[in-house]
Amino acid sequence: MLSKIAPSFWFVKEAEEAANLYVSAFPDSRIDRVWTLEVETPSGPPGSVKVVEFTLAGQSFTAMDAGKLDDFNHAISFTVNCADQAEIDHYWDALQAGGGSPEQCGWLKDRFGVCWQIVPVALNEMQSSSDRAAAGRTAVAMLKMVKLDLAKLQAAYDGA
Repeated sequence: MLSKIAPSFWFVKEAEEAANLYVSAFPDSRIDRVWTLEVETPSGPPGSVKVVEFTLAGQSFTAMDAGKLDDFNHAISFTVNCADQAEIDHYWDALQAGGGSPEQCGWLKDRFGVCWQIVPVALNEMQSSSDRAAAGRTAVAMLKMVKLDLAKLQAAYDGA
């Protein structure tokens, strides 16, 4: 069943490959349907536009192969809220598989150019703490990291 609101990706030709990567990374995920538009479109002749409907961790998504339009950029990203360092490590590695690139503060781009933020849930709690000095130390520590290290963030928060 499709979600009321489903994010949609526009790829040149990698929609199904990207969906398969994402489905392999997240539990409770699957490819729901793959189909092509059987009519002439601005992107090409009948059969040239492929649509992939898939579910990631219970959330519906759509991806489409429809030729070059706009590149992915940081204006839209997907945050993966992680319970612990093992989850951070898993998603960090899985989403960079095959040629992704790490970025500052827990961000990465997958090999298709889609931006992801791999973030421990505890970071939001630390940063929104009423102890503003502890929140500040946490922010300073985070800004020095590429992949987020929960133990180091907690140490900064604790003032250790």
